[in-house]
Amino acid sequence: MARTSDPKKISALLGDMCHSLGFVEAYQQYKTLEIWGTVVGESIAEATTIERFTNGQLFIKVKNPSWRMELNYRKKDIIARLNEALKSPMVNEIIFK
Repeated sequence: MARTSDPKKISALLGDMCHSLGFVEAYQQYKTLEIWGTVVGESIAEATTIERFTNGQLFIKVKNPSWRMELNYRKKDIIARLNEALKSPMVNEIIFK
């Protein structure tokens, strides 16, 4: 195997591999978890932890009840921004715990 002068990021290789193996939905779920912090912003990302993402439901653990209430008010906007960033309607529901 020949070496290349420009190494690729592992995330780019993972995306290529998932597409070639037919795991497009699994890759989209991984991508959702990866972009959470950039979509919601630093302060929300620090107050939350992603638990899992299955069947269009994103489960998020929140540090305290006041953040949970605030995020429930912003839920529709967050879902719209996530789906826009993914260029696909992957996220149907967010459950804040």
